[in-house]
Amino acid sequence: MITNNSFPVKKVPPCCVQDFENNARKVLPHSVLDYYQSGSCGQHTLRNNQESFNKLRIRPRCLIDVSKRDTSTEVLGFKVKVPIGVSPSAMQKMAHPEGEIGNARAVGSIGSIYILSTLSTTSLEELARETSNTIKWFQLYIYKDRNLTIDIIKRAEKAGYKALVLTVDANVFGVRYADARNGFQMPSHLQFANFIGSNVSKLNSELGSSGLKLYTDLLFDDRISWNDVEWLKTITSLPIVLKGILTVEDALKAVEYKVAAIMVSNHGGRQLDTAPSSIEALPEIVNAVGDKIEILFDGGVRYGTDVFKALALGAKMVFIGRPALWGLAYNGEKGVRKLLEILISEFRTTMGLAGCNCISDIKRDMIVHESYYHKL
Repeated sequence: MITNNSFPVKKVPPCCVQDFENNARKVLPHSVLDYYQSGSCGQHTLRNNQESFNKLRIRPRCLIDVSKRDTSTEVLGFKVKVPIGVSPSAMQKMAHPEGEIGNARAVGSIGSIYILSTLSTTSLEELARETSNTIKWFQLYIYKDRNLTIDIIKRAEKAGYKALVLTVDANVFGVRYADARNGFQMPSHLQFANFIGSNVSKLNSELGSSGLKLYTDLLFDDRISWNDVEWLKTITSLPIVLKGILTVEDALKAVEYKVAAIMVSNHGGRQLDTAPSSIEALPEIVNAVGDKIEILFDGGVRYGTDVFKALALGAKMVFIGRPALWGLAYNGEKGVRKLLEILISEFRTTMGLAGCNCISDIKRDMIVHESYYHKL
């Protein structure tokens, strides 16, 4: 492209997560973009996930030698180079043909953890073969057909996945207006790769309804209870993580049922609208359970400062969902890796500016709500 003054216009590479999202808005098909980015009902929780981070202030310490910053940590006994992993997201080949494989390879390149969705467009076996250097966990929905559920757990164990992440906030599917308006369907060339050859590998179409909601209403078990956590423990030796915890009461129940970890998450604002943001829910849960259980975090992370805040408030590690999809849409594996590198760089910079050399230096008293300064 040549401008009036004859100087070529250079394409500026993305500098932050928002740049990747802006690109995705331009390149993704309308219904796919709506599916990835929308929340439930009025999308209050979706917006609040990010807005709540903006109300938190970092109290930095000065005159500290931060020339040797270390971002490594340990989660469920696994050493990771950075406390930033990728959450499960369904149907990633809608963002880029590399899909889950590109995403997981990028996560492996930074030495972190990737969680594969049950509703993936790459089978768990293929992902395992193609991403041997990545720590992989498997996200689980419990189907009404328990034999189907048992089978996929056994397959995940055999393929070398290191943990099961049970989503506990989706036994009833959230109300998502955009998907209903679009009559959302998976593109015809794709299917749920973990179920190829069965009658649960595709979405059914119905005018004025989301195909995914029809699928989950028909096949996901809305009777699941804490008894099913106990049931899972009888059929797998893998560590169990409960994803979707937002209250002290449920966090304490998770401790009681001796699961390996919980993930404080509201499903990206896609389930119960007006539920608290993840970062709002985190402090009271940490205060209640202390070090009795590992606490992970998901929801609204867009900057390195967000990672810092979640860790300071007690999360052992944070996970991102939508941003990784924006990275895929930008340039597959390379796009996700670029996005993760940006987040890591921002996080390292935040550590340095706040006076922290390692994860254990990031303390609770370094974070206050904006109202703290209004009272002074």
